[in-house]
Amino acid sequence: MTAPPSGPSPAVYRDPWGIPHLRADSADDLAFLQGWNAACDRSWQLEMDRWHAEGRVAEMTGPDAVAWDRFARQAMLTDTARACFEALDTVTRRWCTRYVDGVNQALAEGRRGGAEFTESGTEPGPWSPWMPLAVFLVNHILFSTFPHKLFREHVSDVLGPEAVALFSQEAPVLSGSNAWAVHGSRTAGGAPILAGDPHRLLEIPGVYQQVRLSCPEFDVVGLAFPGVPGLPHFGHAGGVAWAITNSMADYQDLFREKLRRSGPTGLEAFGPGGWEAVTTRTEELLVRGEDAVTVEIGETERGPVIAGLPGPGEGDLSAGLSLRTPARVTSRLGFEALLPLLRSSRASDVEQALDAWVEPVNSVLVADTRGEVRHLLAGKVPLRSPENRVMPVPAWSAAHRWEGTFLPLPSRAVDTVAVSANDRAAALGADIALEFAPAHRALRIAELLHANDDGPHPLLCPEDMGRIHTDTRLGSLSSFRPLLAGLARDSLSDAARRALDELLAWDGHMDMDSEPAAVFALWRDALVHRLAAHPVFEPLQAPTGHAPVFAPWLALTGRLGLALETLVACPVPDGLDLPREAAAALEAVLPVSLADGAGAPSWGELHRLHPLHRLPAAAAASLPSTPLAGDSSCVLATDSVPGGGHLCFRGSAARYVWDLSDRRNSRWIVPFGTAGSPAGPHFLDQLPLWAAGELLPVITDWDRLTLGDLMPGTTIHQTPEPSAPTSAAATDRSPGRIRILPVRPEEDGDLIHSWVSQERARFWGMTEYTRDEVVEVYRFLDSLPTHHAFLLTLEEEPVALFQSYDPFHDPVGEAYEPQNGDLGIHLFMAPARQPRPGLTPRLVLHFIGHLFATTGARRIVVEPDVRNAKALARLAGSGFEPGPVIELPDKQAQLFYLRREVFERLPALDDAQA
Repeated sequence: MTAPPSGPSPAVYRDPWGIPHLRADSADDLAFLQGWNAACDRSWQLEMDRWHAEGRVAEMTGPDAVAWDRFARQAMLTDTARACFEALDTVTRRWCTRYVDGVNQALAEGRRGGAEFTESGTEPGPWSPWMPLAVFLVNHILFSTFPHKLFREHVSDVLGPEAVALFSQEAPVLSGSNAWAVHGSRTAGGAPILAGDPHRLLEIPGVYQQVRLSCPEFDVVGLAFPGVPGLPHFGHAGGVAWAITNSMADYQDLFREKLRRSGPTGLEAFGPGGWEAVTTRTEELLVRGEDAVTVEIGETERGPVIAGLPGPGEGDLSAGLSLRTPARVTSRLGFEALLPLLRSSRASDVEQALDAWVEPVNSVLVADTRGEVRHLLAGKVPLRSPENRVMPVPAWSAAHRWEGTFLPLPSRAVDTVAVSANDRAAALGADIALEFAPAHRALRIAELLHANDDGPHPLLCPEDMGRIHTDTRLGSLSSFRPLLAGLARDSLSDAARRALDELLAWDGHMDMDSEPAAVFALWRDALVHRLAAHPVFEPLQAPTGHAPVFAPWLALTGRLGLALETLVACPVPDGLDLPREAAAALEAVLPVSLADGAGAPSWGELHRLHPLHRLPAAAAASLPSTPLAGDSSCVLATDSVPGGGHLCFRGSAARYVWDLSDRRNSRWIVPFGTAGSPAGPHFLDQLPLWAAGELLPVITDWDRLTLGDLMPGTTIHQTPEPSAPTSAAATDRSPGRIRILPVRPEEDGDLIHSWVSQERARFWGMTEYTRDEVVEVYRFLDSLPTHHAFLLTLEEEPVALFQSYDPFHDPVGEAYEPQNGDLGIHLFMAPARQPRPGLTPRLVLHFIGHLFATTGARRIVVEPDVRNAKALARLAGSGFEPGPVIELPDKQAQLFYLRREVFERLPALDDAQA
């Protein structure tokens, strides 16, 4: 890592993907800059989170949001955030306040507008100092287990208590996070590596933003929550790195309340000691386009009443639900840990900082450059009756009261590898939850890390971690194979028998181009629908009476999909013939899969990205539909709920690899981009790489970054632009004798045809061309003054084909707005007779240097196919800045630009660097 620049401070630097690198002279000034930058980059997202926390979404968007606003008000989210803020120590409170000052500074400067506000007829407003805590709370209030208790109660009431076990979520679709740590004794670099991918709802804009925070006290890269200071979950501070997954802990309780009116405005609840006064108030929900709604808010001694408050005239008694959480009880959320996390330099510092963490309860992996690796749990799990974890419990029973203390949470040293994948083993033996994710992902990751191999172990490197991220083997298949193998073949149609044979022979990988994977998913969906309509489960279709906010946790089809692995593996209820239902489901999918004359779809045709969004209609219309590999019980956990279709709404909200041997070897990616507005070039520019399983380099050398925004009052002295590099200087960048020769269509036709007709050249678009057709193309190019083709030779051997073109005279220029001085290029590397590491970047730099030296070009433009993940990653790490995705006649392309001044700052590549 290079030393910090001597330029202005505070300031925002950016890498080619627009990722902000924030630099300030103190931690407080850096918090101000982080808030200011978040408000500029993610203005609409920040405001939506604020409205959700305050229960004001209906005021801005209309009546569809009334149910959420009612819940947010009754759950007292902003009250809790305010109390937690007031309880902060002085240093942390000042630091959080400075972050909010930055958000408000961006508002004062007019930097928080945008098409989203214009289209929706809304505008951003000033933030209160406690708003970052409210934003964090609103993103996690439904993150834990309490909504599941409502469904278990429904099952118990309708089918009886014994039926609750049928819906065990020891195989939940809604958990998919992975994290793993490798001790330095197992790595090629000799220092630990951390890697993983948090799984959440895939929202646009994304819930995480890549960022770097640098000041004299610390220099940390990581993933931030827009609207929240610091890096709560994932960071690499140079000397130490940390990562978390959801521990699946049960730390929120629901209490059944008996409520009665006491006088015209009073309310009482029946507790263990008899009738108690309930604190109440009324608030008005403004609703866009409709009359306001009055909401009564009450809090018993257990917690806020989130349902069932009796309205005027509804009778003396009613049943309510109160919610009890550690944050509400203790007036602590865990923000006291955030600054110490950034200041950490050792694993023990991180563990000590997280002593202050409250909720959500996390499984944490941490490693440092001294070689220490630790696995720990962080947060507060209350001591109380185990029955509290199952369903709502009676508020009047003293047996269900919290005991006022919290469970001690374990930690351990790691000397080989550690894996945390929401599984029971990752709880380190602590009694923190009723249900965990199955062990499928954890066992598969351990297998890929050679964790259980005897004898010598292969040394692992960051590239190995990326391959683990994208593993597609379906862990749950072993539960379904016995059911499929046991089907009565004589009762099946010929087409169904063929489909069954293919499924039984299938290797279990949910690859994008796999037809058996698609048939399996179709069969699984059909089976869930048959079960939902079966008389055994059909009574659960009855209304639950709960608010629409909880509908995702209460829908029968979804719950059966979540529990399907349990239902298949365990004894089934009387009256349910599971093999018969499975056979009927297989027959049901044949019209769209393997019936005579019909081809099976591939998994990628069915399994497509379907992100949630909170964007106005015009912005949402441009969202992509991208095919994906993976499935809920793969390491590549791209989730769709069985029975709910195949669109993926939940997956890795980020992927990262933290290398402790050299932070520059670290990698990361998010699903969409660093910007929050569709108008920006970095809104969706990481999507093609994320979908292909690629990772971006973590760039920490300041001289490879571009100075972006300056804070108000900061000045910078502009220096004259350097002159164009000479041809000799460009040649010095590339060791070895390289020559640039114009293409001679007739003489070079055989050579070029032999290159471009290969399958590996499919992105070049000439695989079907004859030799004569190739020659004709290059004859035509040779006749144009705006287009040129060149062969590059290394030691007289042809190694690459380059083309340059003027975008003002090319179809590419019709798909974006070219600037004067733009020059487009195409590159095709010849098939290598032997590996030549680093040859491609060496040739690219040489050719670009030649163009800058011999033409008036100010900016090089390239437009690789969005599917060419390797090319995208290579360009991102070579100084190119991503532009928009464009539609060309023969492909969808990702534009990249390399400006002359950036090229001149790039270091020369020698053999060792290449």
